[in-house]
Amino acid sequence: MKIKIFIESVGEVPAEILESLNPETAKAIIEALPIKGRGNRWGDEIYFSVGVSIAGENSRQVVEEGDLAYWPPGKAICIFFGPTPASRGSKPTAASPVNVFGKILGDSSVFRNVRSGEEVIISQSV
Repeated sequence: MKIKIFIESVGEVPAEILESLNPETAKAIIEALPIKGRGNRWGDEIYFSVGVSIAGENSRQVVEEGDLAYWPPGKAICIFFGPTPASRGSKPTAASPVNVFGKILGDSSVFRNVRSGEEVIISQSV
């Protein structure tokens, strides 16, 4: 399923939900769309709390640039675009295991322009 992420400082960024990775997580995210929140920066990660509670599902801590994930302990969505303070190299590493549910389509480095506190809106693409 194609989605879009809108943040004022970067505009609209296309992405997709990959239902095969973590189907229960993907389903819960799709049902919650559109999702809005105030982004927080943690290294090259943006995360924001959402009104969705999802258990761990095929969770992992080391992810790829451009991954979209749900962080169960924080009930938050994470957008990874580079190393975080938990990284031991160049790969993004979450604070604790996350459920990857999607991928940015294109260059995820645009998120480096986002400032903490900006509104993030995730919605379905038409």
